Amino acid sequence: MKNFLSSLTHITHCTLDQFTPYSFSTKAAVESGSCGEVFRQLGCILTCRTATAKSRDTMGAMKNATTPSVPAKFVDDSAIISEKAKSSNNKQFPPNKTDDAGCKAVGEVRPAVQIVWRNVLIFIYLHVAALYGFYLCFTAAKLPTLVWAFALFVFGGFGITGGAHRLWAHRCYKAKLPLRVFAAVGQTLALQNDIYEWSRDHRVHHKFSETDADPHNARRGFFFAHVGWLLCKKHPEVIRRGKTVDVSDLLQDPVVFYQRKFYIPLVLIFCFAMPTVVPWYYWGESLTTAFFVASIFRYVITLNVTWLVNSAAHMWGNHPYDKGINPAENRFVAFITSGEGWHNYHHVFPWDYKASELGKYSTNTTKAIIDFFAWLGLAYDLKSVPESIIRSRVQRTGDGTHPFTLEDSPYVFDDMKFEETQFCEIIPKENRDKDV
Repeated sequence: MKNFLSSLTHITHCTLDQFTPYSFSTKAAVESGSCGEVFRQLGCILTCRTATAKSRDTMGAMKNATTPSVPAKFVDDSAIISEKAKSSNNKQFPPNKTDDAGCKAVGEVRPAVQIVWRNVLIFIYLHVAALYGFYLCFTAAKLPTLVWAFALFVFGGFGITGGAHRLWAHRCYKAKLPLRVFAAVGQTLALQNDIYEWSRDHRVHHKFSETDADPHNARRGFFFAHVGWLLCKKHPEVIRRGKTVDVSDLLQDPVVFYQRKFYIPLVLIFCFAMPTVVPWYYWGESLTTAFFVASIFRYVITLNVTWLVNSAAHMWGNHPYDKGINPAENRFVAFITSGEGWHNYHHVFPWDYKASELGKYSTNTTKAIIDFFAWLGLAYDLKSVPESIIRSRVQRTGDGTHPFTLEDSPYVFDDMKFEETQFCEIIPKENRDKDV
């Protein structure tokens, strides 16, 4: 019996060497002549071996293997993955992201999607009600109501683009208290979570863009990036990696703090009650029409316009600044979002207050509004990227569609990478303090 057990142990010699806890216990079982114990120990070895090297399913292959072949290994809760992410649609998403933070390991199964049915029902109602509001725009709504709804759309849009995005998430400029209150009211009117949560998720999106740690990972398809991410629970990587992003500065602003503290009553007032009551009180619009047009229809349009930045602007367009990332320059999205569609530039240089290289107000209304407040003295320290840095990046990593690529330029040397790095931070380092 001992000879038989010794032979069986010899067959799995290399495995015993790799799994030392089982090696010693199995050898002890051999010495004792316990057949059942030996097979139990060998069963544990084979189970561990199968989990770490699924491709080696025979004992002969296991004997010849000296190092387990593992597609990804998590050490101290950090994903260590050596090869670049592979997309199932390389034409749409080039494999440009290394799987060093939050990306699904090769061969690893993504956790099952857990649908939040409450959100599904809410968004179904909102979109059906918005269609009814759209119908009322042509059949019942008065002209002042339509103008009022459009004005609220612009106001709420600035609360997102000029407030939550450029002011708080990226610290592209600083604002005095009246402007911060103005932007916070607009952001509340737009109802896309409070400023703190919106800015936090956006910083996570930039740090882990197009990985499983991205809240609206565009690699999971247009629908997911557009609205699907709000209809299911967050991927575990979003939560885990999100804790690594510094957002300590946000709640140091009392405007952000109190908006978050009283967010629910503020939303009921500014997103639903005020848009409905004003048309009814001042020009005799029916409450039903005012509610479905100025409140619901306007709100749903704001949502979908904002979502297009996450979906369309991460899928379609050219890449004049960095061809190795998915965010693109999308003129249509830029127009309807007041300047947020110049997304290739924005992901390369996140804290330029223009969110684009362009200074034209026709496709960047948010810049026009910020410039106006700067003229009033309410906005200051507007941050932008020097042309030399832009030219260097265009020549070095662009896809050749930028006009700069047709010009002779001295800004093509690698020694400018150091100067460029500071402009590629999510927020400027000198702004990570209590001041807004």
